Amino acid sequence: MEHSREECLVFKNTHPTLITREVWDVVQRVRKNKRRLTKMEEQNKYSGLVFCADCGSNMVLHRAHTMSASYNHFTCRTYKKDGEACTGHYIRECVLDEIVLEDLRRVTSAAREHPEKFAAYIGSKQSTELQREIRRQEKELAAMRKRKAELDAIFKKLYEDSVLGRITTEQFQMLSGSYMEEQNQIAASIPQKEADIQRLRETVNGTDGFLDKAKRYTDITELTPELLRLFIEKIVVHEKEVKWSKHAPQTVEIYYNGIGFIDKQHQDMESLQPLKTEEPRQAS
Repeated sequence: MEHSREECLVFKNTHPTLITREVWDVVQRVRKNKRRLTKMEEQNKYSGLVFCADCGSNMVLHRAHTMSASYNHFTCRTYKKDGEACTGHYIRECVLDEIVLEDLRRVTSAAREHPEKFAAYIGSKQSTELQREIRRQEKELAAMRKRKAELDAIFKKLYEDSVLGRITTEQFQMLSGSYMEEQNQIAASIPQKEADIQRLRETVNGTDGFLDKAKRYTDITELTPELLRLFIEKIVVHEKEVKWSKHAPQTVEIYYNGIGFIDKQHQDMESLQPLKTEEPRQAS
């Protein structure tokens, strides 16, 4: 007899584990973004990790038998479908490899060599970002509650007008229909928004986990699909300052699992200090 997922009970940690939770999570992320073989029988190790900074779409890897591997490159999926909707955000795979490998070494080295300063910096950075997001969500919740109160007042007025004969039954049904639909949507959204805010307030940073991984991976020489997903949440590619230029600066932001984006302005990790003000998000 089959039961729905909602009716099933799950009891965690009741049997000895065969693999660590960390390995399980990495495997699930690799499986989630299936790296299908291309016509060249190769796989994209960055599958599901690289995003366009402007439209948020995945970046697509382009390869061909007719061109050197050094010219393999990523472009925005939206741009590929509709050249008017976004720009290319062109970046060669070999260039991205250099950027990611250098940044991964930089951040993991800082975590190993200055763990206390690194943890303090990440903790204050996350606190700043978390508080900013909580404030944004709270503003949205306040707007929802205000609109709900307005709709309640409108509906009450319409009902009174209907009872007193100021409007016909048909008019009442027509006018109240759209308001009721919006009212129901807001009523359903408010609990979800409250839960999201509560979840943010309970968020615990992943600095300890990142420090543990940094201590275990001390000599990173090659990027693999598993290593990328072990450390990296996503990679955001911006358009070049001069479109299609070979030499114009291009911003690439790497967001690490559990700790987020670490700006290159903190290249000298010995000077890391907890943040006192909001951190700018630019890196070049």
